[in-house]
Amino acid sequence: MNSKTLLSRKNLITLGCVIASSLLMASTNNLFVKHAGLLSGGFMGIAILTEMIGDLVHINIPTSVTLVLLNAPVALFCARRISRRFVFFSLTQVFLTSLFLRMIPVRPIFEEQLLNIIFGGVLWGSSITLALKGGASSGGTDFIALYVANKTGREIWMQVFAMNTALLAIFGILFGFDKAGYSVLFQYISTHIVSTFHTRYKRVTLQIFTQKQEDVLHAYLKHFHHGITALHGTGGFSGQSTTLLLAVISSYELNDAIEVLKKADPHIIINVLKSERFVGRFHLEEI
Repeated sequence: MNSKTLLSRKNLITLGCVIASSLLMASTNNLFVKHAGLLSGGFMGIAILTEMIGDLVHINIPTSVTLVLLNAPVALFCARRISRRFVFFSLTQVFLTSLFLRMIPVRPIFEEQLLNIIFGGVLWGSSITLALKGGASSGGTDFIALYVANKTGREIWMQVFAMNTALLAIFGILFGFDKAGYSVLFQYISTHIVSTFHTRYKRVTLQIFTQKQEDVLHAYLKHFHHGITALHGTGGFSGQSTTLLLAVISSYELNDAIEVLKKADPHIIINVLKSERFVGRFHLEEI
């Protein structure tokens, strides 16, 4: 990226989200997760578990080395198939998290295990969501989840949770099932937060009723790249000619779409329906 591109409004927003995400993730780890003895999921969990297994057989396998070995090929793959920008800011998030982990003191807030799990899970999931909302990720399995979602339009956060649960089963066999069970609960809470609030790949159907077809169509097509279909009919109460416009958009675009459409026709009626499944081509802006 050149200096002008790097300082664009979009990149500055992403950078702000990445810094906040890194700070929140590191704080959550040092204030809640570490004290509770939980194993985080994803590549970080794999790296930590690998080091722990290495210690059992007296082989030194540093967590940082395993993290690099796991992240590097996936990052290169996603740089070509998602975007270099996305990978750059995701790796920035990973680096800043590592930096903040060393800067923030390990100082537990709660002694109660359950409180550490609940608060830790919510804040950990929020830190990942914050990075995703800004157009980046926390690296690791987020790369894989975002690649699949970008390719198919389907989210796989619960499949990531299942993989993390399998990882924690190994952790439980080797080091005790109490901590593994608590870690499963922690992972479920954090994954649920991500799947609930990261809405880029969730879609909604708009049913738009208007008597200003041309104005509404022009405004919609000027701001969005999704298709829209016009059907003509008659209002049952008014008896006047009206147009029904149908469009499918990403849910994260919904508020912007409603604002644009209401400006084009202040008397417009918009009905929003959840799209359970969409088959066909669908435009997604590059991350």
